[in-house]
Amino acid sequence: MNKFTKTILIFSIGLGAILSACAVNGASVDLKGTSWKLVSYGPVGNQAPAAAGITTSLDFGNDGTVSGNMGCNSFGGNFEVKNGKLVFSQMISTMMACLGPQMAQEDTVLKMMNGAVRFQVEGSTLTIFDANGANAITLSK
Repeated sequence: MNKFTKTILIFSIGLGAILSACAVNGASVDLKGTSWKLVSYGPVGNQAPAAAGITTSLDFGNDGTVSGNMGCNSFGGNFEVKNGKLVFSQMISTMMACLGPQMAQEDTVLKMMNGAVRFQVEGSTLTIFDANGANAITLSK
């Protein structure tokens, strides 16, 4: 192997390590003890912004519980990261009716928090994808 080839190989390995550290897909991410706010939701590539003036939260407890509010109802349940997926279980929610934008974003988020879903953490952004990857919710710290 000549010096040029070795240099390219070392550069490629280093670049790969840097890029993999920037976007982490589920496998080694620990969400315990983190809190997030909704930024946008809906079809990947054409997401709607979170309803203005509405406080949202998604909190991952250190004990494997998840809780939050997407603008209308409080919800909770359990979560774990397993085989690179975020697994939600035993989810419950209050059942109040709310105004259009609040209900739309809440319905989308709660439907996605069901079973094992793909997720990605990139910096201070958490993206959770639905089962077929067509829709997502984007959250920030």
